[in-house]
Amino acid sequence: MQPTSKIYVAGHTGLVGSNILRRLKGEGFNNLVTRTSKELDLKNQQAVEDFFKAEQPEYVFMAAARVGGIMANSTFPAEFIYDNLSVQINVIHQSYVNGVKKLLFLGSSCIYPKFAPQPMKEEYLLSGPLEPTNEPYAVAKIAGIIMCQSYNRQYSTNFISVMPTNLYGPGDNFDLETSHVLPALIRKFHEAKVNGELSVTVWGTGIPRREFLHVEDLAQACTFLMSDYDENEIVNVGVGSDISILELAHMIKEIVEYDGEIIFDDTKPDGMARKLLDVSRINQMGWNPVYSLYDGIKSTYKWYVEKYGK
Repeated sequence: MQPTSKIYVAGHTGLVGSNILRRLKGEGFNNLVTRTSKELDLKNQQAVEDFFKAEQPEYVFMAAARVGGIMANSTFPAEFIYDNLSVQINVIHQSYVNGVKKLLFLGSSCIYPKFAPQPMKEEYLLSGPLEPTNEPYAVAKIAGIIMCQSYNRQYSTNFISVMPTNLYGPGDNFDLETSHVLPALIRKFHEAKVNGELSVTVWGTGIPRREFLHVEDLAQACTFLMSDYDENEIVNVGVGSDISILELAHMIKEIVEYDGEIIFDDTKPDGMARKLLDVSRINQMGWNPVYSLYDGIKSTYKWYVEKYGK
């Protein structure tokens, strides 16, 4: 990509898209195309076709998606599969039709098989059954990856797929109905501290382990891969280490400076027992994350308090 290359960031108002956009601006790219969901409904085939014909982007970062935690996936399975399939099909196909030079598609570590060996290598995709709580989302994302690979084989396109681990950072979704575990815990502990509550309840047993990547690290990885990677295989992006939900809860409790008790509600689902990515492929290319988990959560909590705190 050149500084003047026309780059479309789909989903630029979301956590990932907004950070990719900020990263591109910081690296000197000045011909950036964006549309809000009100301006362009990516589920609308004709609207997406018209947009690509009019704008003719050279590069596409496909960061638009419906995402959420266990509760959101369990409550809205139809929306998770329909919305993601519709958006992906339209953007990927129109990128091919309009001669986009390169597209980066974002998958997710949660689409690996439920019982995949840990850490999860890229070749483990489609090697076993999925986690039931997020199966509709996973099926949609897997379809997007296969679509990119199929277009590459048949049409010689350059559509790459990235598999980030659990993300967090400033701009995250803190809605307790739809958020992922880390931002949900930040909000729960902060509100308990402000309201003088004696305890905070955390879903599940606390035993599952998760890997967390700061979204600014992912944005840097995406621009790195867009510049330096042209293969058909997917690429994991993570930190290569994980933490139990129990340890995470205590870390966030310390950062928030909450003095109450933590109660784990084991009647609620845990999700996958572990999700740790093997990141040797991207590390060998020369990329490594910058943020430690503690420092990343601390900066995210500071942002949350400035935006939402009392």
